[in-house]
Formats: sequence, C-alpha cells, structure tokens
Amino acid sequence: MTRVLIPLAQGFEELEAVTLIDLLRRAGTEVVTAGLEPGVVQASHGTRLLPDTLLDQVMEDDFDMIVLPGGLPGSTNLDGDPRIHQLLARHHADDRFIAAICAAPKVLANAGLLQGRSVTAYPGAVAIGDYPELDLLTAPVVVDGRIITSRGPGTAMDFALQLIECLEGKDKRDEVETALVREL
Repeated sequence: MTRVLIPLAQGFEELEAVTLIDLLRRAGTEVVTAGLEPGVVQASHGTRLLPDTLLDQVMEDDFDMIVLPGGLPGSTNLDGDPRIHQLLARHHADDRFIAAICAAPKVLANAGLLQGRSVTAYPGAVAIGDYPELDLLTAPVVVDGRIITSRGPGTAMDFALQLIECLEGKDKRDEVETALVREL
C-alpha cells in the first residue's frame, strides 16, 4: 500500500490538510499525520486535529510521499523544524515524491530542493528575488519531476487529485474524482 506522511504544525491550513487527508484516503492510500509535538494541533482558523502519531515516531519510516500543508504560521513552524528538513533531504535523495501547497513551498526552497525547478505557491510566499534559481508560475498545480506544488486553499482539491494521479495513476484519480461529482 502506498504511504504518505503529512506533518501537522501549529497553524496549518485546515482546508488544505483535511482535503489532502480525505482524498488520499479515498484513493486507498495510507495517510499518516504526524504532529511536531505531543497533543492536539490547532490550525490557522481554529480547527483542532489530533495527529495519528508524533513526528519522532516516524522519522525512520519509509513513505512514498511527504506532503506539506500550508498556512501561517504552520509553514513557518514546519520550516523551523530541522527534522522536517532532514526528512525532505532523505526523501529527495531517495527520489521519492515531495509535495507542498500554499506557503509550504517556501520550506522546500529553504531546504534547497527547488533549484532549477518550476513551482507555484501562495502569492508572496515565495519571492522570486529571494529564490532566483526557480521558475515561479501562477498555475494551480505544478509537477516538476517528483516535486509537486500548489497555490493555496482554493486549489487543494486539484492538488490532492494530482497527488493521487502521481501515486496511484490516472484511473484511480478519475475514480476518486467521479465519486466527488466533479466534472472531469
């Protein structure tokens, strides 16, 4: 079974995280949510989620993809945690999928994973002046090799469906999308 890690930091964007968790699980993907610290994690708009586990418990586990939800200060909290950078570097070296939405592509940039890549992010989250080595696009979702980025809360469903396609194939994406009563 395909495994995906979604780290949850205080201040994550709940619409993005919950959409990603829900749609990936609908596709039959094992999604593991991991809190940076023990207990409930409060999202940027007050929603509270209890992660499946602690990040320390899964640091050595293998995942097919790591997905970073955005939100503020959630993305800043992810970026400030050296364990996140360690996981990203290891998964990148192993040529596994890494994905980020909204303000979270900045975490990937600060981890040195976006050099020479095409990406998208929430407007202003990744300033091209700060990262001249990347090609910043305004598309809702951008796939560049094994790096997948998306713009923000409004693109969360499209992002989740693209992740499903990358992990499970177009047929599985279409199956999940059809059941959502979205026009293909």
